[in-house]
Amino acid sequence: MCQRTIFRKLENMENVVFGLEPTSNYHKPLTHWLTGKGHLVVLVAGKAVKDNRELLDGRWDKNDTKDSANVADLVSQGKCLFYENPEADMLALRSLLAVRRQLKKEVHRLRMRIRNGLLAKYFPEMDRYWGSCITENLAIIRWYLDPRKIAATDFEVFVQHVTTTDRGVRQMNRLRKIHEAAGRSIGLPVDDAAEYEARMLVERFKAVEKELEQVMDQINTICRELPSYKLLLTIPGFGPYIAPLVLSALANPLRFKSRKQVIRLAGLDLNASRSGKKSQNSVPVISKKGDAELRYGLYQAALIASCHNDGFRRIYNRMLEGRQGERGIKTKARVKIAAKMLVIAWTMLKKNEPFNAIHLMAEPVHHR
Repeated sequence: MCQRTIFRKLENMENVVFGLEPTSNYHKPLTHWLTGKGHLVVLVAGKAVKDNRELLDGRWDKNDTKDSANVADLVSQGKCLFYENPEADMLALRSLLAVRRQLKKEVHRLRMRIRNGLLAKYFPEMDRYWGSCITENLAIIRWYLDPRKIAATDFEVFVQHVTTTDRGVRQMNRLRKIHEAAGRSIGLPVDDAAEYEARMLVERFKAVEKELEQVMDQINTICRELPSYKLLLTIPGFGPYIAPLVLSALANPLRFKSRKQVIRLAGLDLNASRSGKKSQNSVPVISKKGDAELRYGLYQAALIASCHNDGFRRIYNRMLEGRQGERGIKTKARVKIAAKMLVIAWTMLKKNEPFNAIHLMAEPVHHR
């Protein structure tokens, strides 16, 4: 007789709930297998597990037995989440977005390695020009890491070698300043090892950028078959990255019972510490306890919509009315618009309707 059957007989229980602490991807195979067998699986947040550990016996020590008791205690209190098992296309979309997230981190890491490991040593004067025209910058790093080589090259030849697109006067002025700075550079001498590192990093950077394009193609291939994706694209500011991001986060919109739950998903819900304070002295701020990538994507969508769409621009200006001098008010207003956009997306998916600007214009805006 298995241990679970014995436990059921001893405790006179008919149903067993499996509680797991989600850790990276390690819980997913077991959870998938258990749900496939018809068992009820719930998840407890790692933060809740950490905070509840000391409440069991007043100690912070950690072991397998205490961890199991900790999870069971949280489940018995109802401090858990039901395991979500979305459709296959949503799972694929989430996996691809996770790959994209890792590739974006790799791109940032390579940019920092090039800037801090190469430019800072061999051509520090170019650092001020690093923030724009990444294609030209990479060509300069690849072929002209040694500023003395730039100074010895005719400007017209230098321009033809590092550019692929003619962007006009501003581009020429920028490259001319780089060419002039090379003549008075204090950078270290460039040896064969530095040239090899530059070539390796630039090639790796371009390869990761190519992989990013391929991942986005895969994401778009999946999304083109989803009617809900086409609905989200009707929202101003939602493009081929924001729409899949929101869609993968919401998945089945019927699993949310209120707009508060949707807003909490992204960590855009407001919180304030009012204990022992007057209410007017407590400033609410977003919790940031939800999906950080979703929160960032929604803010970018709000930034675009508040600049280029009449409806959202009107709401944005109403939020700023009379508060233009308040510190950070523009960011706060766009955060509120980001939360509104998430609720709009959830409502559209529930009702299976495209975005309608008339409802947006008619909706009142409340200041907080």
